[in-house]
Amino acid sequence: MSVKICTVAKQLPRYFRKTEEIIPFLDAWLINQEPRFIRKVKKIFEGALVDKRYSIMDPIEVFTETSLEERNNIYIREVKDLGVNVLRKALEKAHWKPSDLDYIITVSCTGIMIPSLDAYLINAVQLRQDIVRLPVTEMGCAAGISGIIYAKNFLLANPGTRAAVIAVESPTATFQLNDFSMANIVSAAIFGDGAACALLSSNSADEGPRIIDDGMYHFYDSTHLMGFNLTNSGLQMILDPDVPDAIATHFSAIINPFLENNQLKINDIDHLIFHPGGKKIVQTVEDLFLDLGKNINATKEVLRLYGNMSSATVLYVLEQIMDQHPIKGEKGLMLSFGPGFSAQRILLEF
Repeated sequence: MSVKICTVAKQLPRYFRKTEEIIPFLDAWLINQEPRFIRKVKKIFEGALVDKRYSIMDPIEVFTETSLEERNNIYIREVKDLGVNVLRKALEKAHWKPSDLDYIITVSCTGIMIPSLDAYLINAVQLRQDIVRLPVTEMGCAAGISGIIYAKNFLLANPGTRAAVIAVESPTATFQLNDFSMANIVSAAIFGDGAACALLSSNSADEGPRIIDDGMYHFYDSTHLMGFNLTNSGLQMILDPDVPDAIATHFSAIINPFLENNQLKINDIDHLIFHPGGKKIVQTVEDLFLDLGKNINATKEVLRLYGNMSSATVLYVLEQIMDQHPIKGEKGLMLSFGPGFSAQRILLEF
């Protein structure tokens, strides 16, 4: 018996702006800053490799000072809407009924909800009253893969069952209007909002890429590299500039033993499904993979079209790969990084 990823669907918020359309908002936001600093910020936005960003808020709302309560209320309202729509879209794509689901795992780190999103989805989509639910709230960008790992373990323990992993994120809801630090500016330049849903099954009749293996790799003494500070004005981004170097230092330990445990080498991998963390992380990982004769073109394309949508983004890359209908037997490696600091990996066979 094996667990398969049967379907991936995405849902984007209603608002979006191209990068060049964001620049006037930066002019207004930075009006009291030094000209040299303003030029630097614009250069960061223009060079972020992101052409367009989607948001749960109109840009005017993003650049308007609001309280944590006001912004979190917007997050709750919009996340519920995105979650319902993306779950329904995935179920329709797979030709599943809501009652077919045995497990629901929701993933988000960019706002605070109690009850969590999964409780609202049970009501809105009329999922079964005995469905098992698990919210994953504090694993950041890595959590799209984390959710799949948890779902796989549920399904392996219960043959013939099905699960949904729903990742809904709004990094723009964490933008700090009075914070002119590089962490806040870089995160604003690379992040966007979005939702994705992956449907998994341990039912032998269901089709999709098979999960061969999975694993987590934790960096020691690195909790300072990435995360959020909860402040009176909201979630303040922690994004250490040493993240790309930390990834490069650990890269061989992350990739090689994991593949060797499955009697594979990187040359055996046909599809790299890497989370696009941002320009510098993407360039670092691309250089490492290029040395091994591989590319991350799908990752770069998702970053260009949508930006980094935290946990949902790797599922956008997976959807793009699955829509290309890989040849039966080809291998795929999913990889993402998140707070902790940690790497999450999944090995797929199409």
